[in-house]
Amino acid sequence: MAYDRPLLDPSPRPPPTPLPLTSGHPTPSAELPKPLAEPPVHGETYYNHFRSSSRRATASSRSRADRISLPELGSSESFRRAAGSRGHVRHGSRADSERLGGGSQKEIADEDAWLVYIDDPGKTNEKFEYAGNAIRTGKYSLLTFLPRNLFEQFHRVAYIYFLIIAVLNQLPQLAVFGRGASIMPLAFVLLVTAVKDGYEDWRRHRSDKIENNRTAHVLSGSEFQPKRWKEVRVGEIIRIEANETLPCDMVLLSTSDPTGVAYIQTINLDGESNLKTRYAKQETLSKAPEKGGFSGVIKCEQPNRNIYGFNANMEVDQKRVSLGPSNIVLRGCELKNTSWAVGVAVYAGRETKVMLNSSGAPSKRSRLETHMNRETILLSVLLFSMCSIVSILAGIWLGNHKDELNYSPYFRKKDFSEGEEKNYNYYGIGLEVLFRFLMSVIVFQIMIPISLYISMELVRLGQAYFMIRDTNLYDEASNSRFQCRALNINEDLGQIKYVFSDKTGTLTENKMEFQCASIHGLDYHGGRTPSPGDSMRVGDEVWRPKMMVKTDPELLRLLRSHDESDEKSFADNFFLALSACNTIVPILVDAPGQPGVKLIDYQGESPDEQALAYAAASYGYVLIERTSGHIVVDVLGHRQRFDVLGLHEFDSDRKRMSVILGCPDKTVKLFVKGADSSMFGILEKSFNVEVVRATQSHLQAYSLLGLRTLVVGMRDLNDSEVQEWKSSYEKASTALFGRASLIRAVASNIESNIHILGASGIEDKLQEGVPEAIEALRRAGIKVWVLTGDKQETAISIGYSCKLLTDNMTQIIINSHSKESCRKHLEDALAMSKKLVAMSYNTQNAGGTESSRVPQALIIDGTSLVYILETDLEEELFKVATNCDVVLCCRVAPLQKAGIVALIKKRTDDMTLAIGDGANDVSMIQMADVGIGISGQEGRQAVMASDFAMGQFRFLVPLLLVHGHWNYQRMSYMILYNFYRNAVFVFMLFWYVLYTSFSLTTAITEWSSVLYSIVYTALPTIVVGILDKDLSRTTLLRYPQLYGSGQRQERYNLKLFILTMMDTIWQSMVIFFIPYLAYRHSTIDGSSIGDLWTLAVVILVNLHLAMDVFRWNWMTHATIWGCIVATGICVIIIDCIPSLVGYWAIFHIMGTGLFWFCLLGILVAAMVPRFALKVFNEHLMPSDIQIARELEKFGNPAEVPAAGDIEMRTATTSQHHRQ
Repeated sequence: MAYDRPLLDPSPRPPPTPLPLTSGHPTPSAELPKPLAEPPVHGETYYNHFRSSSRRATASSRSRADRISLPELGSSESFRRAAGSRGHVRHGSRADSERLGGGSQKEIADEDAWLVYIDDPGKTNEKFEYAGNAIRTGKYSLLTFLPRNLFEQFHRVAYIYFLIIAVLNQLPQLAVFGRGASIMPLAFVLLVTAVKDGYEDWRRHRSDKIENNRTAHVLSGSEFQPKRWKEVRVGEIIRIEANETLPCDMVLLSTSDPTGVAYIQTINLDGESNLKTRYAKQETLSKAPEKGGFSGVIKCEQPNRNIYGFNANMEVDQKRVSLGPSNIVLRGCELKNTSWAVGVAVYAGRETKVMLNSSGAPSKRSRLETHMNRETILLSVLLFSMCSIVSILAGIWLGNHKDELNYSPYFRKKDFSEGEEKNYNYYGIGLEVLFRFLMSVIVFQIMIPISLYISMELVRLGQAYFMIRDTNLYDEASNSRFQCRALNINEDLGQIKYVFSDKTGTLTENKMEFQCASIHGLDYHGGRTPSPGDSMRVGDEVWRPKMMVKTDPELLRLLRSHDESDEKSFADNFFLALSACNTIVPILVDAPGQPGVKLIDYQGESPDEQALAYAAASYGYVLIERTSGHIVVDVLGHRQRFDVLGLHEFDSDRKRMSVILGCPDKTVKLFVKGADSSMFGILEKSFNVEVVRATQSHLQAYSLLGLRTLVVGMRDLNDSEVQEWKSSYEKASTALFGRASLIRAVASNIESNIHILGASGIEDKLQEGVPEAIEALRRAGIKVWVLTGDKQETAISIGYSCKLLTDNMTQIIINSHSKESCRKHLEDALAMSKKLVAMSYNTQNAGGTESSRVPQALIIDGTSLVYILETDLEEELFKVATNCDVVLCCRVAPLQKAGIVALIKKRTDDMTLAIGDGANDVSMIQMADVGIGISGQEGRQAVMASDFAMGQFRFLVPLLLVHGHWNYQRMSYMILYNFYRNAVFVFMLFWYVLYTSFSLTTAITEWSSVLYSIVYTALPTIVVGILDKDLSRTTLLRYPQLYGSGQRQERYNLKLFILTMMDTIWQSMVIFFIPYLAYRHSTIDGSSIGDLWTLAVVILVNLHLAMDVFRWNWMTHATIWGCIVATGICVIIIDCIPSLVGYWAIFHIMGTGLFWFCLLGILVAAMVPRFALKVFNEHLMPSDIQIARELEKFGNPAEVPAAGDIEMRTATTSQHHRQ
């Protein structure tokens, strides 16, 4: 988000001091372009104290092929030679972008010091055991893979349960199944997971190998030699060429720029694609490491994860120099627009900051999976009860038949086979009861379905594939597809109740467009025609700004007039401030389809700065060159060069930035721009009060239009002020400790007695489809809260634009500056909110409609939240906020965003979703149940921390209302079906045990028992879980209210689970007792009737699934009917193996008509209750989903009423009942 992100990253610029060219730097090349000669740059004569920076800047511009001044008129060939094969030419340098981390340097204790001897890796690593530069992101090795992977897999308690079952079955006294068969289900699941983990780890090892074998140029003797990355050691001096990636964290010693500037791209580190500047210290710039004699020691802090902080000191030439974040370049960064850079390795391998930050986003668990644990516990209780019943009844039976046990086929006490009487397979009633209990656990083990876990993973993988491939979630503008970064919470997308959204870059495009300006109290907001800005001829080429901005004709006439009025002077300085007070870097690119035309592309970290620079260019103030010491601006056709004497960048304390310019007329001017809250406090008291009031009025009007505003001011500096500032700045920038605070103090001191020039209004346009998306989410019963750092007026205006706020809403606004004031406002707001809710409820009871309800909106600022969050007032805020339909938080900090999300998560069971595009949204994204990152203009930190990522806010509608609904419906059904499928089988075995003297023998072969959950019934539920759709995409988007079924947990709840278990008991009784009653007096053996039970239960559960399928396709048909056929084939094959129990059993029973009659009777009798209940519900108590399905099937789309006319349950109704 742009508002929390400074226009410039806070970083003090080193004061301009002359640097001689030494052998360590390249001499100016004769082939490089010369400085502009004709027409002349105005202001070639400067004060004496300006000359050093001018000479240095000129030398700098001549020393680099990609950093050049304007060429002579009539020849642009020098640009082509300098640019080589590149598609554009870069002009000037980028402004400083140091991040000051904690803001001050502190002394490093000797015991905590990290000592690095420059160019002496032997001494460095001899005394200290530093890590090598080889990295390893793989989790396993050949030796550790098996034990570690098994250890990680057994973190799932269910796996431990099945392991215990398998171990118990190995004991002779408890052996129910064959030893191999009992291990097979768990072994299969473990094997599949291990193969998946092993493949992923192999890919990591392959990536590590490629990374470790890359080459770097390391100083060896008197020259730089190629060396593999993994062999680089701390203390070695490394040379990096342009566009190369850094192999380790290193402190800069020198660069190709005589000023010591290096430009880096940190996209591999923090996702930001903008360039940042780093500096080599003055004390090391003139040294040439390859010529020997470079020695010194760096005393720095221990390795840590703070990528924006670095605290160190360097002793070189018996001088102690302070090092900070601007002097270190981190592993993974790329060197850009700098020919070369030399540095010393300070952190290597796993101790680099990027490796210390390599952990991903926090793991989140699905809400369904959490609820599933409840049902798993209930099934465990049921399993324990069944085992207890069997063991107790077995004990009673043994007691009642103790005199018959010598002749019992199952409990024979004595063995007389060898002539000597001895105990045989009997250990007394007590132990027998215990053994029966443990054997029951083994027999009934699949009551808790082990296959469910792997089925869920496969279903989520399939769902993710279809979400990624959905063209409705593809953003053409950014050429980005939907990303599913967390596979374990797909179904949570169907249960969202609260959406917490960032504004800038999420609801808006974060592509700023200059709209209007207030200059010296006059408002210019015409903007009738787009103006591309002044074009200029350079040799055979025409240069013009890339972007067109609408200009005000009256303001253009004023700027181009030749009068010397105050209005003209203020307007001139206003646009000069817009073009100069920034860190924009102009770059030449080819105009498509226009040979001979070059476009000036302004690159900068902030979209606001780019918009202001293009606006200035459109009015005739074109920034065409920037170096570290000067800028060149084409002012209405006349090129003027300004020395940049100092630049104080934006920081969160001052909320403004300033630049000190040496102007062509030998004057020195300070230009300042910043937020109105910080600018009006530094104005000169005697300045025209009417102008200030008029500007404030215009700012208010701009805010009401939803525009982002900045105030611009200036003042002239005299020689004494410049010298005083220069002296103070040099002292502050060279201080060893507290440097950041000292520089802020210097900036605040010079930024005083400012004359206001005016203010700007920039529009951040809404993304396409945002109003419609918010309206659809609201109709779906989802509450949308917007958390922004913009001013309240701007946020409210955007709220109306995107239909978040409506004219009929009652707004509750809380702006407080103390805890007591917050308490009083919250109490008043709660009373008003309850009154409005009661009025709405009474109106609806009196026959009113939902539309007659009074909607409410809470608008609160960050200052008030400071006194509310994490205090006793949180509960009051929660009550007010949950009564409101919309919550709009203004001027909030990143941690306050997370606090607002936590406010809901801690107090409700409702699912939360956070969506944002910037680094300041990361905490909110990670706090919410579901986090979505927008691939926007502010880097990829939000994407990297998110669970899902997409290109536009409007994609949230199909993601939640379509895919979220489908995923929730499918996963809910699949979990319940897996519980049902296994419970039917277990209950069938339970009835059999009751009729076999509780001996725990089973008629079903052990291999059929094992294959039941893995082969016979597993595949259909996976396919249905991936492909089934209860409603079409069109219907779900047309009627957003249908999303409420997930919020109300209609598809998975305790009631459905209990009904499913009751149906399971009935079906298991039918499966068991029909064959039992039919064959009880026959001579058929147990194995044959066991095959009948096997076929019956498999066919039944697959028909059960088929009855509930909404949309059939060839894969669904193939898997359901194919599994039934496969079961029959497997049963036949098993019975054809002579070594197995039940040889030829299936053929003994299949040839009789009774077999087929029983099979048909089982299917009919078992399905009748479920079919009757299904008919009853759909005809007499239809749900919203069933109504919509009938509309799809039978309704005429042309006659289907609008969504608002369909009577559907909404979350608002349930909220009223709760109150």
